Amino acid sequence: MARIKFEAVGKKYPNGFTALDNLNLDIGDKEFLVLLGPSGCGKSTTLNMIAGLEDVTDGNLFFDDAVMNTVPPHQRDVAMVFQSYALYPHKSVYDNIAFGLKMRKFPKDEIDLRVRDAARRLEIEPLLDRRPDQLSGGQRQRVALGRAMVRKPQVFLMDEPLSNLDAALRISMRAEIKQLHQAMQTTFVYVTHDQAEALTLADRIVVMKSGVVQQIGVPDEIYERPRNMFVASFLGNPPINFLEGQLFLRENRLGFERGSLRVELLPEMAVKLNGQNGRDVVLGLRAEDVVESESPEIGASLTGRVASVLPVGSDQFLDMDLEGARLFLRLGKECRYREGDTATLGINLNRLHLFDKTSTQSILWS
Repeated sequence: MARIKFEAVGKKYPNGFTALDNLNLDIGDKEFLVLLGPSGCGKSTTLNMIAGLEDVTDGNLFFDDAVMNTVPPHQRDVAMVFQSYALYPHKSVYDNIAFGLKMRKFPKDEIDLRVRDAARRLEIEPLLDRRPDQLSGGQRQRVALGRAMVRKPQVFLMDEPLSNLDAALRISMRAEIKQLHQAMQTTFVYVTHDQAEALTLADRIVVMKSGVVQQIGVPDEIYERPRNMFVASFLGNPPINFLEGQLFLRENRLGFERGSLRVELLPEMAVKLNGQNGRDVVLGLRAEDVVESESPEIGASLTGRVASVLPVGSDQFLDMDLEGARLFLRLGKECRYREGDTATLGINLNRLHLFDKTSTQSILWS
């Protein structure tokens, strides 16, 4: 078992800085949990607390039912993979992978069995006699994974392990890490600022900002139903578009308006916002939630001037000026608009987001 529980956990430094504030989190046995957020949000601090590398200054950290606040790192049965790989440059790949087992005085036969099994699974068997400086970045990452694997830990911790790799290699390594989790059936806690890694790998995502959890949920929930504007803006490429405006009520129909743009809300959305005519809100519109269509079933449209068209292979992004607001919208490569055109695009009303202007909290998914 490797269930991890944070109960009102905080981390405060002697200078008064709060790195983590009132964290309540229950990580299930064999779960793949991703801590996502910008630099300085507290995600690495959270990971280091699990590893025992940071002290808990408030609350309690549990492994199953045991309080771990004062348990030293070597007694926690966790393995960690760092961003820098932290390999010994003078040792062979074999000796790097075997190092932790040798320190724990495992029998030589058992060490050899585990090292070669990990090397086989990670497809680095031909590299066992090489040193780290003779390896590519992806190969060094596999060695770091192998060194953690051979220990067969209860908890596998990863701190930005793919950030030093190029884009193509990151994609292939994501798949390998996902397969590794499925094969090992071990609890994984993974830190990243890369939304694509989080959405690809996670069973659940914890979005953090300034030491405070903003939202916890499965990837689809985090993306489709963000609880506030920060979460909405942190996931999505390009980022979600925000338009400030007000709610209006005409002929018993509730909608959003900003200048000449008027978007009538779907009935189920309007019911949630009953009686809020005139409320200052922010509409969130993701780049992919428009189409080149003005057909009646679309329900609403927006019209603006195309500032530029940005081809990205299979898609094209429109940089659109909507009465002083800049929108980035994604259309197919057959997009017929060109720079300087006036474009009218249909809006997918089922995928709109609305946030309170003052609190920035969602008023649809709260």
